[in-house]
Amino acid sequence: MKSGQWYCCLDPELEALRARARRAVYSHNTCPPDARGAMASDLRDLFAEIGPDCYLEAPFHCAYGLNIHLGARVYFNTGCVVLDTAPVRIGDDTMFGPHVQIYCAQHAKDPAERAQGLEVGLPVTIGRNVWVGGAAILMPGITIGDNAIIGAGSVVTKDVTAGETVVGNPARPVT
Repeated sequence: MKSGQWYCCLDPELEALRARARRAVYSHNTCPPDARGAMASDLRDLFAEIGPDCYLEAPFHCAYGLNIHLGARVYFNTGCVVLDTAPVRIGDDTMFGPHVQIYCAQHAKDPAERAQGLEVGLPVTIGRNVWVGGAAILMPGITIGDNAIIGAGSVVTKDVTAGETVVGNPARPVT
């Protein structure tokens, strides 16, 4: 998975890592709001990197956590999902509306291979000062440049350049 090659997601070692992430996510999502602060310590220990003053509203979900890199002052609104089978890098001052989903897993297109759990993780990179509107979906392997805006409900299937605003399904630049 880490090498960017095809792997079997049914592997027991990967299941153990997902179980660790589920425990950390559960801890984060069930802390009393006044005790939770910006992020439960279990979740903080799980992520690869967390800049200062990040805030993740509950509920939050991630697949592994260990591939998530957050810059400073990153904000996730409620109900966000990060399926981090590959690195997810998020720049400073980036904000996510409610129910945003970030996917890194690309499943095999062949039905027999897919049934065997074959997938590849493709990284998602999001620049600084990006706004991702509610219920947007960011597909595997995309890069979003600094200061970009992703409209609510958009499905981003291709890279978004710095300063660009995209909307729709599939997301297209606003002209």
